[in-house]
Amino acid sequence: MGVKVKHEGLRVIISGGGTGGHIYPALAIANEIKARDPLADILFVGSKGRMEMVKVPENGYPIKGLWISGLQRRLTLDNLAFPFKVISSLVKSWSILRQHKAQVVIGTGGYASGAVVKVAEWLGIKTFIQEQNSFPGLTNKLLANKASLIFVAYPGLEAFFPAQKIVLTGNPVREDLLELKDKKSTALTYFNLQENKRTLLVLGGSLGARKINELISENLDFFTKQDWQILWQCGKLYYKVYKEKNTQDVRVLEFIDKMDLAYSCADIIISRAGASSVSELMLVGKPVIFIPSPNVADDHQTKNAQSIVKSQAGILVKEKDLGTFKEVFSSLSNDSNRCKELADNIKKLAKPLATKEIVDKIQELIK
Repeated sequence: MGVKVKHEGLRVIISGGGTGGHIYPALAIANEIKARDPLADILFVGSKGRMEMVKVPENGYPIKGLWISGLQRRLTLDNLAFPFKVISSLVKSWSILRQHKAQVVIGTGGYASGAVVKVAEWLGIKTFIQEQNSFPGLTNKLLANKASLIFVAYPGLEAFFPAQKIVLTGNPVREDLLELKDKKSTALTYFNLQENKRTLLVLGGSLGARKINELISENLDFFTKQDWQILWQCGKLYYKVYKEKNTQDVRVLEFIDKMDLAYSCADIIISRAGASSVSELMLVGKPVIFIPSPNVADDHQTKNAQSIVKSQAGILVKEKDLGTFKEVFSSLSNDSNRCKELADNIKKLAKPLATKEIVDKIQELIK
């Protein structure tokens, strides 16, 4: 009798977090690896106290947390602790990598991924980076030289990364967004919206966007007079403030759990310009008014939005220019040709196979 050889799956560590923009691409990559190799042993590493410590287990994967956070712009106790956090994270990353016997480490950005990917490089483990933005974060820039490959969502990143390592794939997105046709009726019922009105979808990220929320709140009469109904995701930080604005024409939600349905019933979308949001909106193919957050590193959301506007695929209104919003919105909502042009153009920028291409490349290299 021959000896039975036990098949073991690929041992993978994925690290990224702090925001949904780092977490959701990481989860999409994990799901694709698992779909191809059900025996794959996938472990996530995140930052203690950040949203990945909740979101990753909700999606069925184990996660370990590091004591790490970024430097603040002012002198704080956290800043004084930063060197100790870095040392602690490097030591714990070394322990996690050795215990897990990782063969591959994938970093999608954020401080935790910096520590894990750096230690993996020291240990000679193959590392891969996925950069979501048109202007890369500091962590990924520091890790780029030793990475096997760097998967990017925008062209022109040779200024930041070694050109021979760059693979333009687009950003991984949630699988349920790949097919939105025939969901509108279900969506209107799900959100208790009316079929005879146009729907404005307002997105400010999981925590919420103060300026966008204030803008919508101050202009509810303006939208009503134009016969719009609003599906308004105001975010965790602001729900208590705005939940009283709920009416027949205004649906205020802390969080939207069925994004495929939200996108499918939208006629115009107002959104921040985080990398994951932009990539999803490309797939969705609806007219979008981007209001980027100016309070992010290197103002990368504005750069993300500008790259879309350059292709005549979206409208950009900066927070400092919100005085022009009503004029911009009225012009767009009364111009069906312009709406169609924006929707068609943003759809052309979509890269629906991003996740598959990333895992293809990883599998090629590790074979």
